[in-house]
Amino acid sequence: MRICVYGAGSIGGNFATRLAAAGNEVSVVVRGAHLEAIRANGLTLLTGDRKIVMPVKASDKPADLGPQDAVLVTMKSSGQHVLPDTIGPLLGADTMVAFVQNGIPWWYGHGLGARPAAPDLSRLDPGGVLARTIGLERTVGAVVTSSNHVMAPGVVRNISPERNTLWVAETDDRQSRRIRALRQTLIAAGIASPATTDIRYDIWHKLMANLCGSALCLILREATTVLGDPTINPLARRAHEEALAIAAAHGVVLDDSPEQRFGPHRVYPDHRPSILQDYELGRPMEIESIVRAPVAFGRAAGIATPTLDAIEAICVRLGAAKGLYMP
Repeated sequence: MRICVYGAGSIGGNFATRLAAAGNEVSVVVRGAHLEAIRANGLTLLTGDRKIVMPVKASDKPADLGPQDAVLVTMKSSGQHVLPDTIGPLLGADTMVAFVQNGIPWWYGHGLGARPAAPDLSRLDPGGVLARTIGLERTVGAVVTSSNHVMAPGVVRNISPERNTLWVAETDDRQSRRIRALRQTLIAAGIASPATTDIRYDIWHKLMANLCGSALCLILREATTVLGDPTINPLARRAHEEALAIAAAHGVVLDDSPEQRFGPHRVYPDHRPSILQDYELGRPMEIESIVRAPVAFGRAAGIATPTLDAIEAICVRLGAAKGLYMP
């Protein structure tokens, strides 16, 4: 399969290397030091005790790469505003574009079927330019679980060698031939890709960790181990209860509970979530997709969410004060 990974940072670099090693024709859109390193030395993935080095075609100009069978957009939602002006050369009539991101995606309100309507998500796609430029017919839903960090330009360390999963689905959950082909390609590259009949279930399930845990880590400027602290743990549980109620009101009933996610047997890794890393490194923050959009779902359903309201207000203030988020 001809695949372009748009934004080959930590997760993108991991997946691009694996897909190339499996024999796919892989290209990446990157810039700066990463671009120069990949052109000179290829992409390097360190996973467990393995070192995988693969040459891939790399450019900061998608026009150099040409139309693809699939594009994996692994850039954060806060950076997707550049896509309408750049992604066009990668798109053929049948190109799949999978948005591999955290939080609520811009396309969420499309293809809902009998579920309640989504709230106004226009801040995730101002003016609807992503919908027009990429097209809903090309758009593929995606949810990722994979822990990585960039060790040096062009070099990615996969922290979770046994846990690299990418769920993919049509935005209306149709079971299609192209989704089956993409899943098979991912699995052949060592990336788990379980079949799903409800991509929004997977979105909300992943979102619970970010909204109820990572956002608190941002506020406290501490790693996820703080979620086990006896003074903070009840706060995380209350946030989780409210988030579960929001999802259920919008037709997504999760097999999840505060006891499962934040109970006494939970082991919290010493990990600084990406939203906290972005704050500390002065990078644009995913506050809209991870915090504000989910809380907007609660308001649309008339659900009281005092804990999440407080988390939202503080996260917005932190991001805005450093110029990393525009309210």
